[in-house]
Amino acid sequence: MTELAILDRPSPNIDARDGTVDMLVIHYTGMTSGAAAIERLCDPEARVSAHYVIEENGALHRLVREEDRAWHAGVSEWGGRPLLNDCSIGIEMVNPGHEWGYRDFPEVQMQALETLAQGIVKRWSIPPERVLGHSDIAPRRKDDPGERFDWPRLARIGLAIWPEAANDPEPGRFLDIEGVMALTRAMVTIGYDIEDFGKALTAFRRRFRPDSLRSGSPDNVPVMRDFLIAREVAARYPAATPIQPGVILDEFIQEDG
Repeated sequence: MTELAILDRPSPNIDARDGTVDMLVIHYTGMTSGAAAIERLCDPEARVSAHYVIEENGALHRLVREEDRAWHAGVSEWGGRPLLNDCSIGIEMVNPGHEWGYRDFPEVQMQALETLAQGIVKRWSIPPERVLGHSDIAPRRKDDPGERFDWPRLARIGLAIWPEAANDPEPGRFLDIEGVMALTRAMVTIGYDIEDFGKALTAFRRRFRPDSLRSGSPDNVPVMRDFLIAREVAARYPAATPIQPGVILDEFIQEDG
């Protein structure tokens, strides 16, 4: 594994952890420049920070020691667990985000992320299903790192998960009420906060069906592809106790072919 040169820029926005690290959260900065983002993450009045920032040219900044709690997750939840700053390490990828001209993450930036993340998950024994996006853990508030972030790439080297069902681009039919209920149960089992189901579904699609957002796909109407992906991920990587698993009728599945 290639060693990364780390530029230390300590942020004052830290405190002591109340928990063990078992999660890695990927963000984008969503600001006009990397310098502006770092300034904000180090501004005591902003009361936000992250452990690392990776610029688009691959330069790596460390703002907070991994042993300390950075203030990156905000109001967040996964698998019913809140206060995720306590158990997570946060990496900010410099990118203007949806507000300032969202664009692809450059190759050199992704290479730096891979190297950094490989070290983090090894040091803290973080499994791939616990490498998450900010929008996964805060779907009511956040869109990052967004649909242009390459989750399959991380999955290929064991740094994330990517279900087989996500490789089929066909959306399939709209779900009936039984299907929506089954999808909802599966998303809760995966870990999603579904208080706002529409936003939770969008976050789920940013993660596992990014083409549906990149193509300007219309709506938050649940389709069979959403269910098949959620069912697979829930079965393999449950973060929460399944809620009334329920039986899905054979014809419900067979209609999708």
